[in-house]
Order: sequence, then structure tokens, then C-alpha cells
Amino acid sequence: MNIPRWIRETGLGFLILLTACQAIRAPASQPFAATPSREAPPSASVSGLPMPIQIAASEAGGPVEALERQLQTIYEQVNPSVVHIRVRSGRGVFQQESTGSGFVYDSQGHIVTNHHVVEGASAIVVTFADGTESPAQIVGVDPDSDLAVIRVDVPAAQLHPATLGDSGSVRPGQLAIAIGNPFGLEGTMTMGIISAVGRVIRSGSRPFSIPNMIQTDAPINPGNSGGPLLDSQGRVIGVNTLIFSQSGVSSGVGFAIPINTVKRVVPELIAHGRYDHPWLGISGFSVTPLAAKALGLPAERGALILEVDPRGPAAQAGLRGGTQPGSYEGETIALGGDLIVAIDGQPVRSMEDLIAYLEEKRKPGDEVVLSILRDGKAQEVRVRLAPRPST
Repeated sequence: MNIPRWIRETGLGFLILLTACQAIRAPASQPFAATPSREAPPSASVSGLPMPIQIAASEAGGPVEALERQLQTIYEQVNPSVVHIRVRSGRGVFQQESTGSGFVYDSQGHIVTNHHVVEGASAIVVTFADGTESPAQIVGVDPDSDLAVIRVDVPAAQLHPATLGDSGSVRPGQLAIAIGNPFGLEGTMTMGIISAVGRVIRSGSRPFSIPNMIQTDAPINPGNSGGPLLDSQGRVIGVNTLIFSQSGVSSGVGFAIPINTVKRVVPELIAHGRYDHPWLGISGFSVTPLAAKALGLPAERGALILEVDPRGPAAQAGLRGGTQPGSYEGETIALGGDLIVAIDGQPVRSMEDLIAYLEEKRKPGDEVVLSILRDGKAQEVRVRLAPRPST
């Protein structure tokens, strides 16, 4: 797959993505109607947050048996937190049904899933692991992080909030476990490893990207979208959202939204129904030593501004985009723009660094100081960030 080297301020070019939550028709045998909630055993949570799973080291058996017991315990504890989501969209002869996954966020009935799972929904039905069904309403959505919160009205005793982990501590080589509803098959568990971290991937049709996404080879297929990616202790470290595939099914490269993004976005969705991302208003190119040499740039690393959105904060601050045509590895690049080498004193080695810093460290209204190289001379430019535009 040829992936363009240029990326927008919040986007990795136009990647060819196949979302794992891609709509699939629910089996015709599945009725789309809510049934009365049935009683479920109370959650073993403390203050609504289950404790991480622990296996006693003294239990008999070898490492394979110990791993099997760990996986079985994770499934038994976490599966009640995972839900199957059926979505009806369209009307009349154009009506469709699709499926996805989600997980219980709190004891107030909030459920986290992907935005694209519930996008355009006219009706939503949630099915819990014990078979209980309940209609759900959308509370808030954020297309740019591909997250959504829906809510069901069921007794708190029937809800089993998942334990949230820390995606900042995730490293390649760790076990990765997914529980969801691939192809509508409820309660399916798959396992692999964390293949990479820190990916910056564009979300859907929006020209913005999600930073620090988790890459995994745990099988993820249509219907897994919105479900949890877990660590070896059963803690949620990500929300499964998409795959790279040429066949339309799992090809061993899946991606999950980091749970630290969920922790930042979801409370705002619950409180306000939306999340405002900070916006700089540029598109840029990640400079490498080879690119710097080939293009005659004044630094070996940084984010070269290709274009400045005239509506954005960067334009108001006087930042410049490229005006001179150039090319690198067969791609056309506008040269002559400002080269960003630091933000608030933090080195910027790539556009990915800039995107991650803005998304995770700043909010709309904050002022940032960009260290740039313009015509070979160092300058500092102050920029006050704005909320991202809706279009």
C-alpha cells in the first residue's frame, strides 16, 4: 500500500482504510425490538470500577495452563461489560440494519462505542451478554476521534462497567485481547499482541487524524468496532475501530483508539454532547534527514508547512505555507513554507509529533509558541488555538 508522506495537521493524507465497524446487515432472523430487562447478578465493582484481574502464582500447572486460566478469567469478568449494538438507519425500502460493539462505561448506563457504528441511526438496540435487550439513545458523538456515547435505561445492578487501563504504558509485544461481536457473533474473544504504538491515522471522511493509535494483530473484523481492546489484566487499553485490508476482513493489522483519548473525550460527550479539538489550521510534511537533503531544507527534522488554512489561527499568526513547486519520492510538495522545529519548547521531529502534542496537551483557546525556521532564520511565533471547524 502506498501511503502518502504528506499529512494534514490532523490527518495522514488519504489512506485507504476499511473500517472494522463497517456496516453489515444483521441476520434476518434477529428481531429488531427491545425486550424487558432481565435481572443480572450485581457487579463485582468497587465504586463502579471493577478491579484488575489477578491469578494466584501458586495455582498448579505450567505457563500454558496459567495463560489459559488468565484468558478464561478475563472473559468471564469482562464479557458482561461488552455489548452488541444493532443500529437501524434509513427509511422505507432504504432501511438498513448494521451491527457493532461497545462496552459499559459507568453505572449510569453510558456505553462507549465508535461514532461510525451509530452514525445516521434512527433506532439503536443494545444486547447484553446475558441476553437482556434495551433501546439506547445517543448522548454525544465526536467524529474526529470516532467515539460516541449512547445510554440505556436499565437498573444499575445490571450494568458491569469495564476497568479502564492506561494506554500511555502500552508497549509492542504485550498481549492484546479483543472481545466483541464480529459478523454479529456475540461474545467473541480473540488474542494477539500489540504490534506498534503511536500511529497517527485519519478517521473516516474527516480531514483530521487520531494520534497515538494502537496497532494490533489480534483479529478484528466487521462488527468488532466499538468493542474493547484489553491488556493481560483485563483492563481496557483501546477501542477497536478499523483495519487495513484488501479483502474486507482482518488482515492482521488492526487499530484501536487509545483509552487515554477515551478518558479525555467521553466525559465531555456525556456533559456537553460534543468535544472541541484544538485547531492550528495547517497541512504539513514530516521532514526526515533524506528529505531535508533532497529538498534543501535547513533542518533534518521537523514539520514543513505546505498549506495554511485562511480561516485558521496559523494564518492569523502569519505562518506561511509553501509557494514553490517541488517533489520528493514522486510526490509533489510545496516548498518555501515555515519549518516548525518545536512547540512550547518541545522538539517537533514530524507532523505526528505536532498532532499528538496539540491533541493531548492543549485545548481551544490555549496559546502555543512555535519555533520555526523561515528563510533559514530562527523565529518564534505565538498562536492562539481555535476549535476545529465542523466543515
